[in-house]
Amino acid sequence: MRIGIIGLGDMGRLYAITFAEAGYEVCGTDLPAQLEELRRALSSKNIEVLSNGHEVSRKSDFIIYAVEAERIEEVVSQFAQSTKYGAIVGGQTSVKHPEIAAFEKHLPKDTHIVTSHSLHGPGFSTQGQTLVVIRHRSTNQAYQKALAIYAVLESNIIEMDDYKQHDQIVADTQAVTHMGFESMGSAWKNAGFYPWDNPVYAGGIDNVKVLTTLRIFSYKSHIYAGLAILNPYAQEQVRTYAKIENELFALMIEEQEDTFRARVYAAKHFVFNNDNRALLLNNEVMDAFSLADQTQNRKPNSHLSIISMVCAWHDMKINPYDNLICQTPPFRLRLGIAEYLFKNDELLEETIQAALYDKSIRKDDLQFHTAVHEWASIIGYGDMKGYKAHFEAAKSFFDGRLEKGRKLSTEMIAKLMD
Repeated sequence: MRIGIIGLGDMGRLYAITFAEAGYEVCGTDLPAQLEELRRALSSKNIEVLSNGHEVSRKSDFIIYAVEAERIEEVVSQFAQSTKYGAIVGGQTSVKHPEIAAFEKHLPKDTHIVTSHSLHGPGFSTQGQTLVVIRHRSTNQAYQKALAIYAVLESNIIEMDDYKQHDQIVADTQAVTHMGFESMGSAWKNAGFYPWDNPVYAGGIDNVKVLTTLRIFSYKSHIYAGLAILNPYAQEQVRTYAKIENELFALMIEEQEDTFRARVYAAKHFVFNNDNRALLLNNEVMDAFSLADQTQNRKPNSHLSIISMVCAWHDMKINPYDNLICQTPPFRLRLGIAEYLFKNDELLEETIQAALYDKSIRKDDLQFHTAVHEWASIIGYGDMKGYKAHFEAAKSFFDGRLEKGRKLSTEMIAKLMD
């Protein structure tokens, strides 16, 4: 089986190198301006860099389109008719609706479609990570060949027969998760302070918030834009999250304690009713990784972002533990800090009191509230350009700390996985 990869960006290159090291013949291509650099970088790894996707498609038995979700239709339409007879074709986009539509529209009918999604960034080895494999259109023989190739990545393979199921889970584990952390980043940027300089954001849960936010902003905006805007389930879930956050914030302003408390505890009982489940995170690890001055005394925090997420899960009748089959590091961390907060009665009570009555943090909650609705509006309008601009504005604010934040978050994730 000769493997061809159309799109030798970060993930495409990671796949190409992994397959070549396993002994497969691998070829690939990218934009014309990138080809010479790619040839210099990959020739020693026995990866043939070809001039265009037609050459890759004609000679490859297994073809992966590793391009952005927003460009999948454009790229597939260019090269699909050159697909080798009986080839297996897949994609690496994080949202499958536009990818499958492009494949069905442009690929020859004899093509087998077995697509995939690696639930991690290019900064991680594929080994031990989660890989979703979706059998959309193939014979049993072709599907087994595809599984054998994907197995070389040494990832934990989750098999699905329905790309819609994939997108529904990814809306929760990635799109809304990222939007929550992006809202924190925009709020801190708009307020004009770095959270590690503020004692409100010192301590275990907030260490996770800060490092995960920096981790997300250290990557490219198009990764998150496609996830949020091109996934129809994400649109619905983002609207619900923004609606719930707005309702909770209004109750906080009005100091409606009984109603606020009732909503929080109803969500707690819905999501965290399994008291015997071991905690995903522990305080020792969360405290060990921080950008903050360790001498700062922690102040109570409303944790509006976390409470809103748990209440949104309740409203949408989503059990986030079911979605751990497609977990990403940020989602596992987000579920972990939500679980840590809601299963600690003393911390949850402190949080409720801070949310309702601590006026010293109300301005921070207002910044977060505003940021949530900025992001929700951009996603709701399907504004890809606006999404990227909004992302880059926050990213530039944290410039200088992003690499350190990503490094610390990687170490924290590895430790927590252990």
